[in-house]
Amino acid sequence: MGESRQELLGWLNNLLQLNVTKVEQCGTGAALCQIYDSIYLSNDQSPEDLPMSRVKFNVNTEYAYLQNFKILQNCFAKHQIERLVPVESLIKCKMQDNLEFLQWTKRFWDQYYPGGEYDAVARRKAAGGPAAAAPVPTPTSSSRTSGAGGARRGTTPTTAPARSVASVRTGGSATAALTQELSALKDTVTGLERERDFYFSKLRDIELLLQQACEADPELEKDEDGLIKQVQAILYSTEEGFEIPAEDGAVDDQETF
Repeated sequence: MGESRQELLGWLNNLLQLNVTKVEQCGTGAALCQIYDSIYLSNDQSPEDLPMSRVKFNVNTEYAYLQNFKILQNCFAKHQIERLVPVESLIKCKMQDNLEFLQWTKRFWDQYYPGGEYDAVARRKAAGGPAAAAPVPTPTSSSRTSGAGGARRGTTPTTAPARSVASVRTGGSATAALTQELSALKDTVTGLERERDFYFSKLRDIELLLQQACEADPELEKDEDGLIKQVQAILYSTEEGFEIPAEDGAVDDQETF
């Protein structure tokens, strides 16, 4: 199993010096382009091996996302990377599609990144991209904007902007920073809950398959050293101090991935 959502976000933000709070934000294509730029630029290739000057970060339309993914697809073709880029799925900014592609990208990066330092901020500056910009709100069909409550789906935010002298004097910057931090924490909690429910549903599916197998052939459950018993031991094992909560209804399955 690949890295979790939080592990991937930590790696991505550390590598690119970004402030991405959701895997879905990779659906813009910008961060993905720069990941591959880190591989081939650091590999002493030409700086325009992946033309970062054409990669757009603070965009909020699917048309702009498509332009970023065209750059990524050209990079894949040039380096003969035999992996289909599911553009139509990724630009919808759905968590599961972007999580799976980011997990694959992380494995590719682990294999081919040559090591050394990659100055992501300087690379964006040199390419004419933003070095430090505020998070951009989620796009809508009418392209209206919402309040600055933290980074949302459909943008690739960079590091937070510097505070102005006037806002520091009035104390407004402190309030804004706390508001942004609170929003980021809420996003993190929401993401963790979704990830928890996603993996729980997978375990539940496995449990149901085991039950069906045992009903079809009761002898399977009698084999203490068999695969069924081993899987059940993993499913039902607990840690010291852990208490199984009382059942209060079916698992909420409103979230889809």
